[in-house]
Amino acid sequence: MGSAVRLVRLVQIAMLVSIALYAMAGEMLAWKLSRDPANTLFHALSFISISLVGATVVVRRTLVLPTEALLKERSDDSLAVARWRTGYLFLYALCDVLGLFGLILRMAGFTLANVWGFYLGGFLLLLLYSPRAPRSESK
Repeated sequence: MGSAVRLVRLVQIAMLVSIALYAMAGEMLAWKLSRDPANTLFHALSFISISLVGATVVVRRTLVLPTEALLKERSDDSLAVARWRTGYLFLYALCDVLGLFGLILRMAGFTLANVWGFYLGGFLLLLLYSPRAPRSESK
C-alpha cells in the first residue's frame, strides 16, 4: 500500500505543478495572441467544468471511499489497492482538466480575470482530494 500512496502523491504533485505551468504558459503566450474571445466557448467550458466538479464527487464516492473501507478491513488486497490507486488517478485527471480549460480559454483570448477560477478550481480540488492511506481501526 505504501508504494501506491507514494505514486498517487507524486501524481498529485505533478498535476499541481502542471496547473501552475498552464497558468504561466497562458500568460506568456496570451501577450502574443490578440483576438476577440467567443463567449459561447466560455459558457460551454464553464458548464463542462461544473459537470466535472460533480463528476469528481461521484468518482470519489463510488471508487475511492468504498475501496478505502475495504482496505481498512483487508489492507493486503492487491485488487483493492489497484482500484484505490485508479480512482485517485482518475480523480486527479478530472481536476487537471479544469486547469487545462483555463489555458484553452486564455489562448482563446480571455483575460486572466476571466479564467483564474479554472486554474484555482483545479488546484484546490487537487489539494482537497489528497490521498490518505486507509488504516485499520484497532480496538
